[in-house]
Amino acid sequence: MLAFITVGSTKFDALIETIFSTPTLVSLCSRGYTNLIVQCGNSNFEFASAIANGRTQTLEKDGVKIEYWKFKPSLQEEYEKADLVISHAGSGSILDVLRLGKPLIVIPNPTLLDNHQVELANALGNLSHLKAASVSDLVQAIEELDISKIIPFPPFDGSKFARIVDETMGFK
Repeated sequence: MLAFITVGSTKFDALIETIFSTPTLVSLCSRGYTNLIVQCGNSNFEFASAIANGRTQTLEKDGVKIEYWKFKPSLQEEYEKADLVISHAGSGSILDVLRLGKPLIVIPNPTLLDNHQVELANALGNLSHLKAASVSDLVQAIEELDISKIIPFPPFDGSKFARIVDETMGFK
């Protein structure tokens, strides 16, 4: 199976370092995820120099085949191919993955302004739409992930937004 990891448009050194670590790779492999695609962004980690000029690299480590790169114009193809997504807790990434119905583990990036990702991750985790974790407990989150307990995210309904705007503007 394939797991896709994304850090979004910035960098998240701690997450990328943890993804490439033996305990995480062994945990993923034990759950059947033997192929990884890792979008590293501008993260600094052991293999960062190999992708410095926008190249894609591959390696095999701890029984897992890993493809890694910095950025692509769109991550949609990777989301669609993935059997599991591990992501920073950015709202755009979360919504893209949840709308596809993919299992999702989110790791808030604590280095970002106001640590806003924690609130979103915890709220959606409490609703059972995803598994929220931290870098330090990612291995445990992978091992405990029970996809059967994930509640599908409701489909987009633009009429709700229109109704709120209409009510706010006094049209109803």
